[in-house]
Amino acid sequence: MARKKKKVGAYPAGMILFSLTLALFLIGFCGMLAIESKRLVQYIRENYEVRVFLDKDIDSTRAATLMYRTLANKPYTLSTDGKPQLTFVSKDAAAREFIAETKEDFSRFLDENPLRDSYRLKLNEAYFDESKLAGVKKDLERVDGVFEVVYQENLVDSINRNINRIYLVMGVFVAVMLLIIVVLMNNTIRLALYSQRMLIRSMQLVGATNSFITRPFLGRGVWQGVIAGVLAVVMLLVGLQLATHNLPELAYFQDTPKLIMLLAGLVGLGAVIGFVSTFQAVHRYLGLTLDELY
Repeated sequence: MARKKKKVGAYPAGMILFSLTLALFLIGFCGMLAIESKRLVQYIRENYEVRVFLDKDIDSTRAATLMYRTLANKPYTLSTDGKPQLTFVSKDAAAREFIAETKEDFSRFLDENPLRDSYRLKLNEAYFDESKLAGVKKDLERVDGVFEVVYQENLVDSINRNINRIYLVMGVFVAVMLLIIVVLMNNTIRLALYSQRMLIRSMQLVGATNSFITRPFLGRGVWQGVIAGVLAVVMLLVGLQLATHNLPELAYFQDTPKLIMLLAGLVGLGAVIGFVSTFQAVHRYLGLTLDELY
């Protein structure tokens, strides 16, 4: 039986595709988590409410008009679709909420309602910071008719601290993954090219330049990276669709433009890794002596 002739640049690629696809999938998964968590963090921050309690002697007309316009025009007041995120809560409504939450009816012991009319104000995400919130509090308390501004200081600090920790851990994980991928791909491609080492040396002996020898390997390495990136993208999209189908609420936290950039970046990253790893592996064999090839 005739022996199949070896072709330069041809080597087993199954393990390379599998390894690179899995690695790119893990990186893409971390990227998707980062994008989703960024939208989740924005949602949490923009739904955090600052309570603005009003003076008891302020009349309802002024509270509903003048005070509303004053608070709505503040730069830190969140506006959604052109509508300021302000909610007026009368003292009677506040009393009903208090009784419902605590199961204690203070009206049995007190002749009058001790609570105050208030506004619940949502802030722009940029102001969700301890120092900026303190500034917001001071600014609001200078408004005529405002008695006191209340927010949970410890909760704000805890949320920001935990968010920073999560981003740090994810960033370190992705950096470690990239390092592992480069090392893994170098070793995998080097082993795959082992069967081509004698062919590479034969081409060197007949006068082929290093660039001529390297070119077909690099071309295949890039295509393998692109294919692995496409496979990783398909796996991520299928996983995202399954997750959204089971948890429809996840659709709210999706950032389509950033998601498209991430998926396109995975394909590009695969091509870059394939090129760099193949280049390093081929040049290693180009530099070996004849004795080192055996």
